Amino acid sequence: MQWLMSFRVLWGIRKPFHLAPGYFRCQPLSGVGAPRWNDYSVPEEFNFASDVLDYWTQMEKEGKRGPNPALWWVNDQGDELKWSFRELTDLSRRAANVFTQICGLQQGDRLALILPRVPEWWLVTIGCIRAGIIFMPGTIQLKAKDILYRLQVSKAKGIVTTDTLASEVDSLASECPTLKTKLLVSDQSHQGWLDLRSLIKSASPDHTCIKSKTLDPMAIFFTSGTTGFPKMAKHSHGFALRSSFPSSRKLLQLKTSDIFWCLSDTGWILAVLGCLLEPWTAGATLFIHHLPQFDPKVVEQMLFKYPITQCLAVPFVYRMILQHSSTSLRFPTLEHCSAGGEALLPEDQEQWRRQTGLLLYEIYGQSETGVSCGTLRGMKIKPGSMGKGIPPFDVQIIDDKGNSLPFNTEGNIGIRMKPTKPIGLFMGYEDNPVKTAEVECGDFYNSGDRATMDEEGYIWFLGRNDDIINTSGYRIGPAEVENALAEHPAVAESAVVSSLDPIRREVVKAFIVLTPEFVSHDRDQLTKELQQHVKSVTAPYKYPRKVEFVSELPKTVTGKIKRSDLRKKELGQM
Repeated sequence: MQWLMSFRVLWGIRKPFHLAPGYFRCQPLSGVGAPRWNDYSVPEEFNFASDVLDYWTQMEKEGKRGPNPALWWVNDQGDELKWSFRELTDLSRRAANVFTQICGLQQGDRLALILPRVPEWWLVTIGCIRAGIIFMPGTIQLKAKDILYRLQVSKAKGIVTTDTLASEVDSLASECPTLKTKLLVSDQSHQGWLDLRSLIKSASPDHTCIKSKTLDPMAIFFTSGTTGFPKMAKHSHGFALRSSFPSSRKLLQLKTSDIFWCLSDTGWILAVLGCLLEPWTAGATLFIHHLPQFDPKVVEQMLFKYPITQCLAVPFVYRMILQHSSTSLRFPTLEHCSAGGEALLPEDQEQWRRQTGLLLYEIYGQSETGVSCGTLRGMKIKPGSMGKGIPPFDVQIIDDKGNSLPFNTEGNIGIRMKPTKPIGLFMGYEDNPVKTAEVECGDFYNSGDRATMDEEGYIWFLGRNDDIINTSGYRIGPAEVENALAEHPAVAESAVVSSLDPIRREVVKAFIVLTPEFVSHDRDQLTKELQQHVKSVTAPYKYPRKVEFVSELPKTVTGKIKRSDLRKKELGQM
């Protein structure tokens, strides 16, 4: 509570006052629109902070935007924070000065950003963009081993996190020779850490934004692979520019009068897109609930209590709201709902329509691509389809050699990257030319996702062509879980695959061969112990929700585990 009181004073958080329904949507607006660029004409220089955020700040100063806040943040205690674009500009300039003047970070340096949904996440992100510092988001669920890997492989110069992870970072800092700056978001001081809040408050608001090239690096997202540790998908400032393209604006069609809520975890690319680029490019209000733990009842309550007009979440969120609701779901102000991060089931779309009266639009993308396909607002929905490719991406279904396939033929989802790589497609896997080359297939980027395309250009997702597991929007590589299991003395060897699940659609399942000493142990107790072990050594969302003990694993003649046999076994069980 002491932390919360200090937080309120520093950022001006206040208890809410009640307004008439529709207040935020009924204010007179000048009709000023978002700054736009052509889908295919790329400016040499672009910076989201100076070209978009500061534009809306100027519109506010000129009285051309209306009274809606840029950021509207709430928590379970009933506290609210509202920042205008002018305040965001001021505070993010201060953050940029903290990074450059106090921490000594320079353009091109890398900063690990591991924060929950707290306002500082936005200040750090925009401050980095202003200063040309490459930010690297990570989920708050990361454990010491996950953080160590990210800091080492990225050669990060700094990290921003909370006191819950500060001790973890301290325990491994000696193994990270490039790590020079540790910034803490907390009410409690921690030896060796700088207090980000107080530094921002005392920093100068005068900062000149760098003139970043559109193709200069802006962010790195860690993405799971079939084998080994997560790869670093590097994106340029063009990733943020794409949100200003006319074709991208058609996806959600946000307006300055919209109140937009994206429920993504702050560690994923969807958060940068949905909790930053998309709403603020449009000059809309971003609504955020701290939501330290997902609770469908809280989400439902917020949609009734606040004048939210648009919502973006993984399908799991909508599914849970439907399953836990016993009352009417006719939300008073909600107009448009989008789902992405995992495949959307037609039955979920239909049930959402019946209970809310709203259509549920699907979008598709990856850490490497951002949003590449979607059903645009107002476009005909074909249940089970992800919609169409969104320019400037030329999305095709390709074979393993990069040849475009005929309609209704199964293949890989590909994005044309030659002769010219489209803006928004990742720059490559940093420091990993081999993995980068593996996804280059002729003239296309090969997503590794299997699909078909019908005669109208609608794309129908079929699944992965590798062993990646996608559960509730989290991408998990089997090797990450198998490595964690291998550290337990009961595990002789293991194989991890995707298993079908009626609630989460996919979950992690581990097939485990026990060491002789543990063969006679109680299996139920051992399952719980192994699940807890995985949660303790890596991000908890990776733990195997299903465990099956086997005497041996299927293998090839060369001794490699045949996960394909185990996947087929799982499909046959359902």
